[in-house]
Amino acid sequence: MPENHRLRVAVIIGSTRSGRFGPTVARWFSARAVRRGDLDVDLIDLAETRLPETLTDQDEALPPQVRALAPRLAAADAFVIVTPEYNQSFPAPLKTAIDWYYEEWKAKPVTFVSYGRESGGLHAVAQLRQVFTELHAVPIRNTISLPCYWELFAADGSWPRPGAECNSAIKTTLDQLAWWAHALRAARAERPYTT
Repeated sequence: MPENHRLRVAVIIGSTRSGRFGPTVARWFSARAVRRGDLDVDLIDLAETRLPETLTDQDEALPPQVRALAPRLAAADAFVIVTPEYNQSFPAPLKTAIDWYYEEWKAKPVTFVSYGRESGGLHAVAQLRQVFTELHAVPIRNTISLPCYWELFAADGSWPRPGAECNSAIKTTLDQLAWWAHALRAARAERPYTT
């Protein structure tokens, strides 16, 4: 596939909690995304980036961890946020990571892969949609929700089991994400996005 038709997708693991399930979900999603052949995936684990919890003032220099992650986010054509739901919201380290950046999110599509108890993380997604809209990103309609994700293990211990609904939902979500990523990349190239 020609290089200009390929898309770079940043898959961000939003939980840093010990024993988290996010890396399992992110690896599954990333493997399925790469299988399409038109997507290059950059898997970003917030537990590894070690972004500081305290934001700097506008006239202060950015910490090295923040500067190190910025080019990866800037290079992305689209974002996938993998998030659990904690107390009907999303993890604090994810909000901090989002708030460290601004230009990197603008005029790019974002979707969500959420997991949790019965709600499947949809309360977290509803709040994240508002946050990303404020940052001039474009949350797409389709997401992947994993209610009671622990029930989706196959007998051999693999995840998710072959018949799980998320295996079919991922195709539509990736198709929509790719469509928006191409459309917005072309629009940004033709005319810079202004706020």
